[in-house]
Amino acid sequence: MRSTRDLPPLLLRADADARRGTGHVMRCLALAQAWRARGGAPVFVSRCDSAALREHISSTGAELISLAPGDSVEADIENTLAQLSRREAAWLALDGYDFSLAQQQALRGAGHPLLVIDDTAHLDRYCADILLNQNLGAAALSYRCDPQTTRLFGPHYALLRPEFAHWRRGFRDVPELARKILVTLGGSDPNNFTARVIDALAQLDTAGLEVRVVVGPANPHLPELRERADTLAPQIQLLSRVSDMAELMAWADLAVSAGGTTCWELACLGLPALIVIMAENQRGIAEELDAIEVVHNLGWDDDVSVERLAAAVNVLQHDFSWCLRMSEQGRALVDGWGAERVAQALFEDSCRRAA
Repeated sequence: MRSTRDLPPLLLRADADARRGTGHVMRCLALAQAWRARGGAPVFVSRCDSAALREHISSTGAELISLAPGDSVEADIENTLAQLSRREAAWLALDGYDFSLAQQQALRGAGHPLLVIDDTAHLDRYCADILLNQNLGAAALSYRCDPQTTRLFGPHYALLRPEFAHWRRGFRDVPELARKILVTLGGSDPNNFTARVIDALAQLDTAGLEVRVVVGPANPHLPELRERADTLAPQIQLLSRVSDMAELMAWADLAVSAGGTTCWELACLGLPALIVIMAENQRGIAEELDAIEVVHNLGWDDDVSVERLAAAVNVLQHDFSWCLRMSEQGRALVDGWGAERVAQALFEDSCRRAA
């Protein structure tokens, strides 16, 4: 029987750039940290444009192997197989919409167990030992895969970094008037919706208002945003190279956020939030969480004007009952231990293979 002291390595194949954002890498990082806490060695195999994000990965103790941009699918498979061949019995995790069934078959066919992290069931078939979809509607999607594939579906398996479980232990105080606002719009924000949020928040006349805007590691607009905030609203503080989002979410009274994986973090800490959809893969999460009153979905970013956003923030700031309901619903949905549960599933599969 395998012990936690001799776990196989876990290779995590995920990319981050302005087009993809950083969500795939960040949730893989949560799994990497859970695997490392058990005594396993996490290894990122990644194309990652952001130096700050590469530094962050390395700072967690994970090994980072950077791939060259523009490789063909065949070269990508060869590079990944080469890394797997150097590590006995290594697990491989794939997270990204660009990985095809053919890639899954080639990588799994080499004899290494495969975890596929997916959100949309966009492939005709999946070839994996474990299939993970952390979203609410996962069980209703039509996944075709091997009968023996283990399916980990729903927010019970939401991949959150360990700091979220730590901060969740504290009591979430929902104030009568929300004065502390956190803005987090993903790792890249290529359309610079952050500028529109700054314009909207500058219109608020809330006494004692504090705003912290997180500018992601792949966001190219930081100088422009700093100038905008300084000119329009000195109470708005811009933050880059943030290493502990959980602490910021614990500080805030409400958030303005993109959809996607950040929604699970907000829910875990019970932070009421206005959500803007900035990519198609965020739509399902935003709509499903809105339906159960964990967040309020404003819809697509192109449809959210400065005036509409300012009005929405103003309403939520003053609606204590609504904020309290969001907070309680979120905390009931996500407990922060999803990455541990996925790591446990990998561990149990490894034990069966070693028996």
